Amino acid sequence: MLPDIYILARYMQKPIIIDAASGVNIPDRLRECWQRWDLIMMLSYRDIKVRYTQTAIGMLWAVINPLVSILLLFFVFNVVVKVDTEGIPPLLFTVSGLCAWNYFSKVVSEAGTSIVGAQALVKKIYFPRLVIPLSKAISGLVELVVVLILLFILLIYYHYKVDTRIILLLPCIILVFFVGLGCGIWVAALTIRFRDFHYIVPILLRIGMFASPIAYGTKIVPHGYKWILSLNPLTGIIDGFRYAIFNIPLDYEIFMTSVGISLGLLISGLIYFLRMEKYIADIV
Repeated sequence: MLPDIYILARYMQKPIIIDAASGVNIPDRLRECWQRWDLIMMLSYRDIKVRYTQTAIGMLWAVINPLVSILLLFFVFNVVVKVDTEGIPPLLFTVSGLCAWNYFSKVVSEAGTSIVGAQALVKKIYFPRLVIPLSKAISGLVELVVVLILLFILLIYYHYKVDTRIILLLPCIILVFFVGLGCGIWVAALTIRFRDFHYIVPILLRIGMFASPIAYGTKIVPHGYKWILSLNPLTGIIDGFRYAIFNIPLDYEIFMTSVGISLGLLISGLIYFLRMEKYIADIV
């Protein structure tokens, strides 16, 4: 584990000018975060290392956790209640949906409490507070990579052929990064002032797990309720994953709605977080 004092010592080697006139200027703040990329990577590395330090099986937990979710969803939606997976092997269908959800839930739960959890670091020195939830979004990519590896192993096992459309996974991964970071920033900023979100977020994530088409497709949802499902930004992203891997027809209206909501959550989250940033050290 990298101690906080080591991180701060590295960071303090670079001069910082704090301007009292600084406001909510997203490009300037993002540029400042980019200039402190080394700090973001150190925090991300620390999160990954601490997560599996002093555990008996170490990084294997990164495999076991998604496996439990996969088996639970597979049992509920393909054994107890058989759903139409549009000709795709049910296990493959479930894992492809879990790629986006597993990463999203990890980032929202960790980024949401990141500022409160790092209050000792926040009070020691000035640095862009945005780097804390951003580091959580980057460290969470480990879980996303693990689930993608499981998915490709299953594709080989089922002898399922993919084509050049697989490159469309990249924009889908970028989208889930944006929506995870956007929601994580929102929750982080709200948790600073309203600690109730410590209890609200786990409930919302449990609801969201079944409200997202992880083990079922949007095709089985009645037409009159699809507009509700489309308000969940993960709906279009999960459909995008399946389009890239299995060539399942994509509902472009739902997908573009997800893109708009994802970008809206990210931009609005940045604005609210930056407005709260000057109060963080006093409130936490």
